[in-house]
Amino acid sequence: MKVLGIVGSKRKKGNTSTLVQETLKAVRETETEVDTELIFLGDYDINSCHGCEGCKDTFKCIIKDDMQKLYPLILESSAIVLGSPTYFYNISSDIKAFLERCYNFEVFDDDDRSVWMSVNEAMGGKYAVAIAVCEQDDEKDMGFTAEAMTKPLEALGYRVVDTVKILELFKMNEASKNDKALEQAKKAGEKLAKTLKLRKQIELKLKTLQ
Repeated sequence: MKVLGIVGSKRKKGNTSTLVQETLKAVRETETEVDTELIFLGDYDINSCHGCEGCKDTFKCIIKDDMQKLYPLILESSAIVLGSPTYFYNISSDIKAFLERCYNFEVFDDDDRSVWMSVNEAMGGKYAVAIAVCEQDDEKDMGFTAEAMTKPLEALGYRVVDTVKILELFKMNEASKNDKALEQAKKAGEKLAKTLKLRKQIELKLKTLQ
């Protein structure tokens, strides 16, 4: 199994990156059989969704940009850790474009678009952790950041096992000195790893019962 960490901040050594990496570290330490990989969306040229429905029959986006490099990583991962700073009460533009471009994993009935399913759901479902970071000390100033990640993830067939909301982080490396924030990220990683381990145990047991 593999967990993909996705950082939606341009700061590779920033607070969002630190917390995503802390979560991935906890995953590895809790379940040694799980591999992790970290990507920074700022390293990729990702356009927004065009709404062209070119993915309708193949479940593959037709836009030829760097998102094509990420699709295989998404498909091979059992879970993702998605992290974003708060920009104007919402997720970063990098995270927004990334989530939009996962639209190709949504499948709709030809005659009734109220009937739909995600590719991940059809394949048995996946898991996620969402990490939202905000400069202010009041959670209302985080706005929709957390929900703007968890709602799309759920629609894409991910069960969000934990949502980490961290306030009062702005300056570089503040997260690395914030024990409470690090502990929240760690616990989220541990919970994700235990969830993946439990799934594997259930799958093995079901095979013995057949």
